[in-house]
Amino acid sequence: MGTGTPLPLDPIEAARTRSTIRHQFPNLAESFQVTSDRSLSYNCRAWAAEDTARWWWPTGSSYWPSVVSRAETLDSFVSAFATLGYAPCADGDIEPGVQKVAIFLSQGMPTHMARQLSSGSWTSKLGKSWDIEHAAASEVNGELNGELYGGVFQYLSKSQVAPA
Repeated sequence: MGTGTPLPLDPIEAARTRSTIRHQFPNLAESFQVTSDRSLSYNCRAWAAEDTARWWWPTGSSYWPSVVSRAETLDSFVSAFATLGYAPCADGDIEPGVQKVAIFLSQGMPTHMARQLSSGSWTSKLGKSWDIEHAAASEVNGELNGELYGGVFQYLSKSQVAPA
């Protein structure tokens, strides 16, 4: 799922999928790649946390770290990712040995998250749809199914642990 490797789609399905995504996110560079099939198992917050088994959201029956306030606020999202070792940082520039995520806000409410790949590209789970790889976090500023993603408001980073 969404490893940064393009999803093998037949040419007609690839064109239809890319057209649908480009219509919803007109800021995407032509180089974006679809990297997974649609999935209801996880959302963009879970994808940013590298968790494809659960739907992350602070309200309802969704998963949320138990030590974090179940509020739909930037502070709650920052705190949730702090449980994974993330802390606020200045920007989304690639740094060796550092993993970054971006939190998007619209009208003061968290709406989307994206994760930086080791290549410097970004990966996003688009609602209940596909995972994509895109060159810059800001390329998914905009709407999905009429819901505003807004724009990148906060970057978080953590040191990556080298494999033993």
